[in-house]
Amino acid sequence: MKLRLLSVFMLLSVAVIAQQKTPPSTADIIKEATKIAGKENKKVFLIFHASWCGWCHQMDTAMNSASCKPLFDKSYVVRHVVVKESPAHKAEENSGGEALMATYGAAQSGIPYWIIFDKNGKAIADSQVRPEGADIHTTGKNTGCPASKEEVAYFEKVLKATSNLKESEIATIAARFRQIGERMNSH
Repeated sequence: MKLRLLSVFMLLSVAVIAQQKTPPSTADIIKEATKIAGKENKKVFLIFHASWCGWCHQMDTAMNSASCKPLFDKSYVVRHVVVKESPAHKAEENSGGEALMATYGAAQSGIPYWIIFDKNGKAIADSQVRPEGADIHTTGKNTGCPASKEEVAYFEKVLKATSNLKESEIATIAARFRQIGERMNSH
C-alpha cells in the first residue's frame, strides 16, 4: 500500500514539474517581437519589470488603458521581460534580461526600464535621459514609468521619434501618464 501511494505521489510530482514551463529567454522574446514588427512595420517596445514593482504596474495600467492601448498597438509590438524578481518569483525571470539591461548602461537602473527596437532588432531609444550626443550605451537617468513633467516630456519626445503617432495621439498618451504623477503628488 505504501509503495502504491509513493508511486502515485511520484507520478503526480512529475506531472506538476512537467507542467511548469521555463520562461522564454530575453533573446527569444526579442526575436519573436521583431519578427512581428517586421511584418507589421512597427517597433518593439520592450519593458523590463517584476511582479513586486508598483511603478511597473502603473506603467502597464496606463499603456493598457482604453485611451492608450490602441495607440501603442498601432506603432509597437509591446513585450515584457521579467528581471530583478523576489526570491519567491525568481523562476519567472527571463534569462538574459539583466545582461541586456547592462549592455545599455542600465545595470544599476531601477524598473520599469524600457528599450525600443526597430524592426531589425536595433535599439533606437530607451528610458534613460542622457546628455546630448551620448549614445544609447551610455548610462543616464531612468525615467521608468513617466510621471513627472520632465519624464512625460521625455516620453513624448521618444514617442515622436519612434512612432507614426499624430501629435494629438501622443498628447493623449502624455495626459494619461501625467495622471500618474498627479495621483502620486496628491497622496
